[in-house]
Amino acid sequence: MTSNEPDRDRPDGLDWSRYETELGDVAEVVDLDAARERRQRDDQADADDGGPTLVDSPEAQRKPKLDRRGAQRRPLVPGWLRSSAELRDAAVWAAGYAGHVTAYHALRLPKYAGKLALRAPVGLVRSAGRAFRWLFDLEGEPVRQATVRNENAEQYLHLSRQRDRRVRWRGMVALAVTVALVVAVVAVLLAPMWVRWATLAALVGLFGTFGAPADKPLIDRAVVGTQVARLTSDIVIRALSVLGVAGINQAMAKQGNGAVTFPAPITRDGPGWRADVDLPPGVTVGEVMDRRDKLASGLGRPLGCVWPEGNADVSPSRLVLWVGDQPMAASRQPAWPLLKASTVDMAKQFPFGTDPRGRIVYLELPYTNVLIGSIPGYGKTAAIQLPMLVAALDPHAEVWAYELKGTGGLDPIAKVCARYGSGADDDTAEAALQALRDLRAECQQRAAIIKKLPKDVCPDNKVTADLARRIKGLHWLVAGLDECQELFAHPEFGKEAGELAEKIIKLGRALGVILLLATQRPDAKSLPTGVSANVGTRYCLRVMGQLENDMVLGTSAYRNGIRATMFAKKDKGVGYLVGAADEAQIVRTFYLDGPTVEKLAARAYAARESAGTLTAPTVETPTARRETLLEDTLAVFRADEPKLWAETIVERLTALRPDVYAELTRDHLMAALKPYGITTTQVWGTDPATGKGANRRGIDRATVADAVAERNRRRGDSAA
Repeated sequence: MTSNEPDRDRPDGLDWSRYETELGDVAEVVDLDAARERRQRDDQADADDGGPTLVDSPEAQRKPKLDRRGAQRRPLVPGWLRSSAELRDAAVWAAGYAGHVTAYHALRLPKYAGKLALRAPVGLVRSAGRAFRWLFDLEGEPVRQATVRNENAEQYLHLSRQRDRRVRWRGMVALAVTVALVVAVVAVLLAPMWVRWATLAALVGLFGTFGAPADKPLIDRAVVGTQVARLTSDIVIRALSVLGVAGINQAMAKQGNGAVTFPAPITRDGPGWRADVDLPPGVTVGEVMDRRDKLASGLGRPLGCVWPEGNADVSPSRLVLWVGDQPMAASRQPAWPLLKASTVDMAKQFPFGTDPRGRIVYLELPYTNVLIGSIPGYGKTAAIQLPMLVAALDPHAEVWAYELKGTGGLDPIAKVCARYGSGADDDTAEAALQALRDLRAECQQRAAIIKKLPKDVCPDNKVTADLARRIKGLHWLVAGLDECQELFAHPEFGKEAGELAEKIIKLGRALGVILLLATQRPDAKSLPTGVSANVGTRYCLRVMGQLENDMVLGTSAYRNGIRATMFAKKDKGVGYLVGAADEAQIVRTFYLDGPTVEKLAARAYAARESAGTLTAPTVETPTARRETLLEDTLAVFRADEPKLWAETIVERLTALRPDVYAELTRDHLMAALKPYGITTTQVWGTDPATGKGANRRGIDRATVADAVAERNRRRGDSAA
């Protein structure tokens, strides 16, 4: 039979001859089923002989047995054994649990003894009754009575003889036991007093145990545990199916539960369960995270227990689902590990918070800047306070702090700050602006110092921990701005502040200058794009929309499944941390109350005093300068002077008000006038020292007069 010849012995009884006669020479009748079977056999034979193999055949798609380079190796030991911190926490928990149970029952020993004493008579009566029934074989009495009712004389006589034998044997045993008990009683009565009391206690314990009611146990429960159901694949699939995600529902309608796969077993991970899930093609983790409340409902767990995350390194569809035994906000968080530290090396990473599994998450300050954002009341100030305290506890680091809300949230650390300001007014905003100007100048000075250092001392052209301690002028400098939106959105200072902050962020990270920013209004106006786009470490607590989320966490963070919008009202102090590790982390920051911060600040003050690095906080009073600067600048112009050099203006201002302008420089003057739209221009003049003419940077009197008029007009409008 050729490859296309019909199988005439088919069991379906098809009449091939009739079809061949009707078609004649027009066409050839082919048995397709038989042809397919023969082709598969031929392909397999070719493959066995080293011949061609179809690219989509199982043989072609099968990996070599030893090719497992894409597989993920499971750890040899559990995570809690590889982490000294987790092992220590587990040991402490076990010791605490054992100690609690021991102390609990030790305090209740008199109660247990009283229960035994009350139950002992009942136990004695029960024991005597059981002995009596055993001695006279009363447990067999119902069987014997049944034979009497059935009038089975032969069976009854057999059972009676068997009972007599049992009673005789048991009587001898009972007699021997009775004699032994009598001897034991006599021996106890003749023994010392402590033996009698010990025997009585043992008998009371024995008979008290026998006399206990079945529904009233003797021992109380020292710990009442909550039974948490094990997380299984069926539970996860059921939860995903009720989310209302179209891609999941369509895939499950076609493939059933096989539409959702699990690349790794569901395992115990800390105080909860971890499930790695591959969602159906076309479904992203973000779609699941948007429905976290429904996911928690489908799992039958509180919202604070369910933490879905993505693993974009594998696929946008790889979901890492962690389900805790108890809500994250309700779980007991360990104390901040640095609470008892007298000093801290700021160059090393420090504990910032804990993840949902209770593991400590660390943060580094050198070579980065930090941006913290959320809606009001979710822990921004507490979050920015931690790195500032770390910097304060390093006696060789300099700390600047500006709290622009005016509530005094950072007042406890003011005593260790080289510069400090607190207030929701223009004066504090201008002081913060001046601090940014000085930080920019500080970056330029540090760059000049590093440029002059030998390559063997500074091979990477950046400040290191060693250089920060040894080289004057290269110490760590940490500046924190809480509620920075008040500065960046200021009508006069905002634009310049944004430009300065962007330059500091870009340059300062390699120069030992670190900027910490916290905002409760992360939008384009309150947080300049140049600032948000260049910060290396970001921490976002609860926000309400995609725009705010991406302003803090970075462009496309929301699309990639990193969504601080999923945090609920109870998730205070919980946020997404990006930049501190390779992947985004959900972190609950350590919370320090006011008295605790005061103690740490006092310890930092003592450490700085001992190291000789304590500096009195700079009290900045820009009010007089800001209120009179325009008028004073205009006043130093004579009527016949349309333009003046900036140096000349500074000299005349210093002579006009020495107490206000004693430290004023040309750069400070230019920066202070810039918010009013006054810029420098080239001015030709004669140097009084040399008598020669020169072109230098100067100011046009007309622009100053226009600025004064405009400001007076705005004041008049606001007063009206």
